[in-house]
Amino acid sequence: MKKKHLIITVAFLITSFLAIPTIHILKTKWSETDIEPKNIKGYVDDESHLNCTKIDSLFLAPNNRKELIKQLREILKYAKKNNLKVSIAGAQHSMGGHTITENGVIINMLPYKEMELDTINDILTIGSGALWKDAIAFLDKYNKSIAIMQAFNSFSIGGSLSVNGHGWQKNLPPVSSSVISFTLMNADGEIITCSRKQNVELFKSVLGGYGLFGIILDVNLKIVDNTALEYKYVKMNTNNYLEYYEKFVSNNPDAELVFGRLRVSRKKFLEEATLNFFEKRNLKPNSLENTDNSNVEFKRIIFRGSVDSEYGKRLRWDLETSANKVSINNIYSRNEILNDDVSLIENKDTGSTDILHEYFIPERNFYQFIEDIKPILIDSDIDLLNITIRRVETDSDSYMNYAREPVYGFVLLFNQKKTEEQENKMIKLTNNLVDITISNEGTYYLPYRLHVDKNKMRKVYPQADDFFKLKLKYDSLELFSNKFYEYYKKE
Repeated sequence: MKKKHLIITVAFLITSFLAIPTIHILKTKWSETDIEPKNIKGYVDDESHLNCTKIDSLFLAPNNRKELIKQLREILKYAKKNNLKVSIAGAQHSMGGHTITENGVIINMLPYKEMELDTINDILTIGSGALWKDAIAFLDKYNKSIAIMQAFNSFSIGGSLSVNGHGWQKNLPPVSSSVISFTLMNADGEIITCSRKQNVELFKSVLGGYGLFGIILDVNLKIVDNTALEYKYVKMNTNNYLEYYEKFVSNNPDAELVFGRLRVSRKKFLEEATLNFFEKRNLKPNSLENTDNSNVEFKRIIFRGSVDSEYGKRLRWDLETSANKVSINNIYSRNEILNDDVSLIENKDTGSTDILHEYFIPERNFYQFIEDIKPILIDSDIDLLNITIRRVETDSDSYMNYAREPVYGFVLLFNQKKTEEQENKMIKLTNNLVDITISNEGTYYLPYRLHVDKNKMRKVYPQADDFFKLKLKYDSLELFSNKFYEYYKKE
């Protein structure tokens, strides 16, 4: 009888253990609306969903270079004639109106994605409107891959150059270092080739220049071989992160891709970390056609279930670390790993938006930065969803460089309600985090909300005024503009 009771009790506990997370996951799914944000005619927004702005007109670029050049010149003439500003857009994942100017002309380059591969010199020539997913799919047929790109494939090539995005490729500078050259249409409709040997000043200004110097047309990128990579994973106390990074990544010649993650549940807040890396193996990589995407929606729901939920954050951490243990030693192609879409974390709640912050901290202040942000994040009412860590090497190519020495990039993702109260709290939180970054000799990333005041921005980017002078040197009429420029330039 006792044995029977024991069996019933164990069965009940197992059922209860499985039922609670299942109910939480289902509740998350049921609460979503699946309603796409409405596009209001005559208005545009960016990925923040907080910058809905009235515009004069929106132009979609054609996917034909000859026709593109002709039409762009006509648009620039129209803008000058009507005293309108011009903003350049792609996937619009910048969050501070960097692709928008009020009552202006928006040129969206997304349709322009012509591609050509030089297999002898390993150079990809690609239209600036192409998404990284387009480039990966194209290169996969030749068993080649992108050298440096961001964690998701949903950004445009031109957009990534304009914000000088950084990747999670092992110990490399930002994407600017993989750019061989590009062509740029200036305010007069002239096409200029920019590289480290031609128009060098313009080359450095456009990379990380937020579309203020002209329209990027075609880009020549370094590419690498597509390789077979074996997944590795280490869980640790956060205070061991740098030691583990040096051991498993820096001193590991086979490591190619790497990212870290900090635990964000209130339980053990920022006290635990994971190091996820991929080692090169001498095997033939699988084609993208054989990629299994069947669990994408499940991963997304687990992620969304962590919003405003301590239980959801603990569940996600436990499920991800458990899945990592199962996945360890699995073999993937480089292209398969790079080909994750931002839909993996898509927010379908129309009452809130996900906002990114990024802070770049030198190794000597790595642990101090984590300790300093703990109380700020705990006290904030803005919901922290994720912190990822990536190492970025010194950037010697971009004028507005954020990696002036080797740094660790802390990528913070928040869920913010679309209310004035939450917006004000986010402004306060942002400035507190920037102050901590400054005290730790770091920098912050500029493609996000314009919450940092002009003086503080210049403290982090002392080259800003000279950068804006260069903008006027190459665009004296200030034809190319956006909300970032209009806010931070000197009056």
